[in-house]
Amino acid sequence: MSDVQSWIKETVTQNPVVLFMKGTAQFPQCGFSGKAIQLLKASGAENIVTVNVLESPDVRQGIKEYSNWPTIPQLYIKGEFVGGSDIMSEMYASGELQTLIKG
Repeated sequence: MSDVQSWIKETVTQNPVVLFMKGTAQFPQCGFSGKAIQLLKASGAENIVTVNVLESPDVRQGIKEYSNWPTIPQLYIKGEFVGGSDIMSEMYASGELQTLIKG
């Protein structure tokens, strides 16, 4: 396992809510990342760890390989890959995202 893959695994397993996104929570660099942050906050998520993939091409590519998912943002809750902003929207609408975060 590469250093980047090891770092990603450590990050998602040691933090309850991790969002790999373009930009930061305070200044998202794409609409999908901005929507993901809004959904997390609306769901009651606290202490969200965000990783700005624009700061590292290795992390940007590495997270896609780690999850076998081609797009960013990517949400991890308790070490498990949840999905991107579309999946988060569906889960929020059904109440599943809030349950997962509070669980």
